[in-house]
Order: sequence, then C-alpha cells, then structure tokens
Amino acid sequence: MNAVSSPVSAADKDWWRGAVIYQIYPRSYQDSNGDGIGDLKGITARLSHVASLGADAIWISPFFTSPMKDFGYDVSNYIDVDPMFGSLNDFDALIAEAHRLGIKVMIDLVISHTSDQHAWFVESRSSRINAKSDWYVWSDPKPDGTPPNNWLSIFGGSAWAWDPSRMQYYLHNFLTSQPDLNMHNPHVQEAVLDAVRFWLKRGVDGFRLDTINFYFHDRQLRDNPPLAPERRNAATAPAVNPYNFQDHIYDKNQPENLAFLKRFRAVLEEFPAIAAVGEVGDSQYGLEIVGQYTSGDDKMQMCYAFEFLSPDPLTPALVANTQKAFQDAAPEGWACWAFSNHDVVRHVSRWGAEVADRTAFAKLTAALLLTQRGSVCIYQGEELGLTEADIAFEDLQDPYGIQFWPEFKGRDGCRTPMVWDNLAHHAGFSNGEKPWLPIPLEHALNAVASQEGKAESVLEHYRRFLHFRKTLPALIKGEVAFHTVTDTGLVYSRSFDGETVLCAFNLSPDAVELPLPAGDWNELEGHGFDSEAVGGKISLPGWGAYFAQQIQ
Repeated sequence: MNAVSSPVSAADKDWWRGAVIYQIYPRSYQDSNGDGIGDLKGITARLSHVASLGADAIWISPFFTSPMKDFGYDVSNYIDVDPMFGSLNDFDALIAEAHRLGIKVMIDLVISHTSDQHAWFVESRSSRINAKSDWYVWSDPKPDGTPPNNWLSIFGGSAWAWDPSRMQYYLHNFLTSQPDLNMHNPHVQEAVLDAVRFWLKRGVDGFRLDTINFYFHDRQLRDNPPLAPERRNAATAPAVNPYNFQDHIYDKNQPENLAFLKRFRAVLEEFPAIAAVGEVGDSQYGLEIVGQYTSGDDKMQMCYAFEFLSPDPLTPALVANTQKAFQDAAPEGWACWAFSNHDVVRHVSRWGAEVADRTAFAKLTAALLLTQRGSVCIYQGEELGLTEADIAFEDLQDPYGIQFWPEFKGRDGCRTPMVWDNLAHHAGFSNGEKPWLPIPLEHALNAVASQEGKAESVLEHYRRFLHFRKTLPALIKGEVAFHTVTDTGLVYSRSFDGETVLCAFNLSPDAVELPLPAGDWNELEGHGFDSEAVGGKISLPGWGAYFAQQIQ
C-alpha cells in the first residue's frame, strides 16, 4: 500500500469547526474515461474548481467496491476502490492533489450495513454455525412463518428478508440486498475499525458516517409502537412510505451506539487532525440524538439532522427555531448544516419552486447557509444554482424512486452529472458515451464556463461570499444570538473572540425594513449584497442581505 503523507496532516486539530465541506457524488462529477460515469481521476482533474470556491474540504460519496444496487451505499469491500471509479493508486493521487491545493479529504463510510455480496455476508448466510454466523442480524420466524417483528425498511415493506439457506430472516433497514451488520458483535466492530484505519493510513482527513444512528438494533427485537398521525414527518422517508407510521425506538437509536462511537473516536485520535460528521436519520428525535453523539469530546466532532433537508418551507422561524433547538439539545455540540445533498430535492427547487428570481434566491440561501453557527456542506452544483432535474421514468436509476413512482420520484433528480462547459459534449462531464443520467438543458446553460467571471452569477457569488466569510472568524466559529424574527425578516449576530458580525436577511421578494440592533455598527463590503442601514433601520430589497461589524 502506498500511503500518502500529507503536508496538511499536522494542521489545526480544530480545522473542522466552521469548515466548508464540498460534497462530491463521484458517479456524477467528472468522467475521465468516456464510459458515462464519473470517477476518481475525474475528481482529481476538477479539484482546482473546489479550490477556486474556497472550500476547506471535500466529502466524497462511496467509491468502494460495490454491486451498485444502491450506487455505492451497498459496500462489498471496504478496503478497495470499485473498478468503475478507478484504483487505489487513483485515490492516492487524488489525496496528493487535494492536499497540494490545501483541501482536506473526507470519505463516506457506510457501516450500518453491507452489500449481500460482501464476503462477510456470503459466509454468514452459508450456515448457522460458521465463524461469521452472527455478523449480521438473523432471527427465526414467528411460529406462523412471518417476520420476527413489525420493523419496516426505509425503501418500503418489511425490514426482514427470508433466507432459505439458513431458514431464517435477516434484517435490512434499506434494500433487501443491504443486510444490516450486527454491531453487538465485538468482532464486527473490530473489522469495521480496521477499515477505518486502512483509509486513515492512506491519508484521509475524516469521514462522513452514513446513517450513524442505525448501527445498533434492540437485542430483544421488540415491535416499534405506532406513531400518531400528527407526528408523522416526511424528513426521514417520503410521505407515501409507511415507514413514517412507526415510532422507531427499537430498530435504531439504541444506547449501545454511544460506547461504539467512543471506540471510533479513539481510532481517529491515533492520527493527527481527523474529524468525522455523522448523519442522523430520524424525524422525531434527530436533534436529541445529535446532542448525545456530539457531547463531550470523545464521540463525534459533528453531526447533522434533517431540519434543513426536510420539505418544510424555509422561513426565518425555521432557521431560528432550528438553531435554538440544537443549542438546547446539544449545548456542547457542533452541527454541520446543509440545504442540499444527494438524497433530497435540490433546495432551489424544494424551497424556491414559486420564486421568480431564482438567481437572487440562490444567492440569498447561500449567504444564509454560510453564516449559520456550525460547519457547512455544499453539494456539487449548488454553487451554480442548479434546480432539481425532472427525470423520466424510463431514465430512472434509483430503486427508491422506481419503488414509489410517481408519488415519489426518487433521488435521481439531484444526482445528475455536474455541468462544466455549456458548449462541450455532455456539458463537459464526459467526452464519450451517454451519461448514466441525462443532463437537463437548463443545467447545461448554467455550466461553470457560462458563469465564470460574471460578477452577477451564482458561481461568482459563492466564491465571493466564501472569501468574505474567511476574513471574519466570527462567521466561522462564533456563537449565535437572534435579534429579530418576522414572517420574512431575520436578524442575528455571530460573536467570537471579541468580534461580532451582524447578519440580516429578507426571505421574500418584497423590500422590507428591519430594526438595527443597538450598538455601533460598521457596514461590511465584499459580500455581494446592496443594502444599507439608516436611522436605526436596515433596508433590504427582495432577497437582500446586510452585514455589519460591531465597533468595539
């Protein structure tokens, strides 16, 4: 193994606090070999774009060996690269180039489940007495042959699949081809942690942990109770999915996870300046779980729930209430916020479907996200203001969408290829075959090349605002205090090490005036918004923002 030594490996151990992390979905970022699918060499070739934005790190969705039933989130080998994406040497080259550019590399680790083609599961299902017989969650049926309990899969139907080899059911919280690991088994934990060390030795700077609250199940396999209709929230699963009908107190969110996360963190501490962010998938208890998992300094550095990824409308109250709820649930914790990712409708469409000026809306939401207390994830294409793509049923790849079509169209609409050059073949994504998902004309017209150098573009706004943010430590690591929350207006301040920065937003197309908090304020420039404060009032045009620094 050619481990890569990093010139940034001895960097600030606290680098993740307030970092901007750019998420890359490898199938859709850049195809380097003409097969219509993005790969690691393609990512390496485009890292200069990430550097030009001013992002601190990249998070790469899974590229491990996989049958791709769930596009890499079904891992069949944790310590190798799927040939579709390249090789370990290609990954080493990616690490080296990212570090040369000053970019940290975080990778997506999926350890709640594996593919059914993983060697561990092949052995486990072969008999009830083999060495890995209890590496997965197996159970006898009820006397009538039905599954052992009422647990449901996020992808629809029972969370239990019958295996004729063992004459038992196995647990799968997602696809039937994604059996859940039995993390109660210490040997499973050791095997997973060995994989963590493998990638750390290759030079990665951290991990994004998929479905972190799904690692453990209730040993007694008790039924989940029903969830009252008024508590059903479609953030974890689409509204058409009966998964929302249960209170998931036994199939996930188990207390044993806290001890494992401490073991995981101890492995990270064996290496310099490593960080992890956990995805907490739960609609009812998300922030409470985030608080548990980030408490103290011996578990996760960061976690995120789904408050800003849910279908709920973006309002000043949502922002204020989410930040306050996080502070209440996790007073010691640090969040990592995102408005878009590979699993949800892009936020410009999810929140701005009725907005006439999508460009102004995209700029406003960027500034709002980048001034939140917490670290930030930007999803590829977000910096171009890309909308959700409308994918025809015959072009669908996502099994989730195929299962629930047409009420839920799946996740392909946010996973279409990145657009680089509006005049190039396949918008610069690939010079070869048809891309694995179609590229909408609307996206191609908003490619990087078409926005580059245009001060009014969404791309240049992201670059400008990220640079602006880097000059103000309060916007990176500061605490937050809310001053005004109206139906359309929001004013808060961020404070750190004697510096206070005021942030005011108009979340509507109509001009508003908001009260300027007491104190001496110096209006800031360089953020791209045209607003002013006169006579104790902040005047904001539609989708406008205002920033000022308190004069000490």
